[in-house]
Amino acid sequence: MTASEGVLDSPTSWVASHIHRYLETDGADGHEWRPGVFTLLLTTRGRHSGKLRRTALIYGRDGENYLVVASQGGAPQHPAWYLNLLAEPQVDVQVGAERFTARARTATAEEKPRMWATMAKIWPAYDEYQTKTDREIPVVVLERV
Repeated sequence: MTASEGVLDSPTSWVASHIHRYLETDGADGHEWRPGVFTLLLTTRGRHSGKLRRTALIYGRDGENYLVVASQGGAPQHPAWYLNLLAEPQVDVQVGAERFTARARTATAEEKPRMWATMAKIWPAYDEYQTKTDREIPVVVLERV
């Protein structure tokens, strides 16, 4: 997968604006979204359309791996980007100016409590989001390939 021209950015206007600034500045504007809260750009392949889709997500680290949370603010359904990576786990990632290909996977039941704690420390609202939905909110591990 090569994230290049023709990638469709998240349709939410503030997210699209964030992604545009991130791309234009190689993350100088956008990598640190809020004080101490950093974002990466994740590009997945649409499970129905086959088109590349890009979104900005808060991330954490677990050793060499990156972590993101498929919370969608506690919505009852998983975000489209998560459903896309279930269908095609090879994704493109941009962290600041660095770009790489990764394999995405859902954290195992054994890994998730530790990884969730890492992410909730970065963005405490994740705990609130989980109380708003009956679905189990996944933590996604991004492993470089």
